[in-house]
Amino acid sequence: MANTHDEIDKTEQTEEIENGVHHYSSEKNWIKPEEPALLQQLEWFKDQKLGFMMHWGPYSQLGLVESWALSDDDADWSREDVDWESDPEVFKRQYVDLNKSFNPIRFQPEEWAELAKEAGFKYFLFTTKHHDGFCMWDTKTTNYKITDPSCPFHTHQYADIVKHAFNAFRDKGLPIAAYFSKADWHTPTYWAPDMERGTEMWRGPSYDPEKHPELWEKFVQFTHEQMMELLTDYGRIEVLWLDAGWVSARSKQDIRLGELVEKAREKQPWLLSADRLIGGPYENIITPEQAVPEKPMDVPWESCITMGSAFSFRYEDDYKSTRELIHLLIEVISKGGNLALNVAAQPDGRLPRGAVKRMKEMGAWLKVHGEAVYGTRMCAPYFQGNTAFTKKDNTVYCFYMYEDENTPVQQEVFIPYPEKVHRVEMVEGSRQVDFKQTDTGLAITLPASEKSKNAPIAHVFRFQ
Repeated sequence: MANTHDEIDKTEQTEEIENGVHHYSSEKNWIKPEEPALLQQLEWFKDQKLGFMMHWGPYSQLGLVESWALSDDDADWSREDVDWESDPEVFKRQYVDLNKSFNPIRFQPEEWAELAKEAGFKYFLFTTKHHDGFCMWDTKTTNYKITDPSCPFHTHQYADIVKHAFNAFRDKGLPIAAYFSKADWHTPTYWAPDMERGTEMWRGPSYDPEKHPELWEKFVQFTHEQMMELLTDYGRIEVLWLDAGWVSARSKQDIRLGELVEKAREKQPWLLSADRLIGGPYENIITPEQAVPEKPMDVPWESCITMGSAFSFRYEDDYKSTRELIHLLIEVISKGGNLALNVAAQPDGRLPRGAVKRMKEMGAWLKVHGEAVYGTRMCAPYFQGNTAFTKKDNTVYCFYMYEDENTPVQQEVFIPYPEKVHRVEMVEGSRQVDFKQTDTGLAITLPASEKSKNAPIAHVFRFQ
């Protein structure tokens, strides 16, 4: 039977996370920073619109969900693909030992960065450490890391994956956001052996931090040291993106994050903190997961959504179509957010061919229509049916989306935009088009050439 402490934490975790997917904080709980450097950084962040997110680690060898299968409390959904082993303790040992075979010798960070730039991504959000505790950088805090001799990749020229990936993306002009899990299911100061839980693990620590304050303090110091390594030894970081929302003061798991962030800001005063689900001064960015808010949010936010079916690499994954991905991006930006699109690398270090194809196609579309995407802000009526709106200075952009290429293209399209418009152009080619304005919107006459084509992903208009 779980003790009272466990029951309280489980209730909070159930509210925050379901099947490994986080919910997100309320716009009402967002606190605007006072520091000019942070306010400027938030405006920079809102300009970017499209981030390249990546979950990658030894678990990619299995094509299995990252970390979660280690938690017995989450076994009902996270181990559904574990069909080779029925003993959970054996499986967990197998998972932990994946570091001994992880050898992504085809990892070429410059190619990742070049492709991301070509695809129109504006920043790189990388998982430095997930809940399983495996560190993708040369940390001094643990041997459970990519550069340890137990990992065959440690002799490779790019062995410090975080260092070389971060540098490669910065060299291509893409800034860095560092994902870091506040939980660590490998360190003996979080999942401590021989505690009251025995081997039956869950998301939280294996002990009550209030009953073992010395052990908890060791974990806090361990966590601070790891984060400070990333924030001092690995170049300029724009966003510290923190996962594991159950690690918080309200769950009696206080890692004194504010102390850490303020110390880091002494060297990187622009540093944004995305302490997911916590609210307060260190959740500068709200982070919906695998979802887009129903309504626009007038605070900095970023939906992290997968290109395929999962955040981790899956063999023969099904990727969203380029049309779906662009429509997703349009919905996100028209509601005021950024899209962090997750693409998982293969175990050998390459990006999957299907993902590469989608990225190049997205890049081709954004090269033509990026003016209506980057550096814009949301604009009423935001997102309605198959239309969406953004604005930049005195220009309003309208996306008129088509469900598929076989959708009929009408000579005249109606746009529910009631404000006065003097001129309408198509963003592609800056071609002026005829329109009629009524009390409820615009009736735009498309060029005759558009009628004879398959339906595009979207017609994009410039209103002036």
